[in-house]
Amino acid sequence: MVSTVTVGSIAAIEALGFATRMAAFVTVALFLFITSKVALGATVGGRRKLLARSLDVGIIPLLVAFAVVVSFKVAEILAG
Repeated sequence: MVSTVTVGSIAAIEALGFATRMAAFVTVALFLFITSKVALGATVGGRRKLLARSLDVGIIPLLVAFAVVVSFKVAEILAG
């Protein structure tokens, strides 16, 4: 029984570490994509503006993931 609890505890700690790393990655990636879109959108040139518009393909899923991360963190704070 002790080994089961230990394995379960280790799995929970590892899952928490993965979630934290993933949240940090999503936040940094979203920041980089949005700043790139703004910087490219401010330049003159058709190709750069096209690239700025195409960054929405990456920004939208990252926004959804960021919203999920924030909602889980808020729920965690309210529950604890």
